Amino acid sequence: MPTLSIFFGIIIRMYWTDNDRHKMPHFHAYYGDDEATFTLDGEILAGSFPRKQTALVKAWALVHEDDLKANWVLAKSGENTFRIDPLR
Repeated sequence: MPTLSIFFGIIIRMYWTDNDRHKMPHFHAYYGDDEATFTLDGEILAGSFPRKQTALVKAWALVHEDDLKANWVLAKSGENTFRIDPLR
């Protein structure tokens, strides 16, 4: 479960070979006790997340969508992913 980025208390992770669970490219975001699965363009697929932090994750995902897509290909192949700059 590699961590891709951390910003404003939000942890973004992408799991290797996790495509069986959601069937589409996605990442997981954690904030305190909240956890949600997001599409690569920042839409919630599953789980719940605070409204403000959802907006931050969406903004980050839109800025880094190409990096997320590249990491998805790596993760799906079982290869190491790379870190993505945090939202500033």
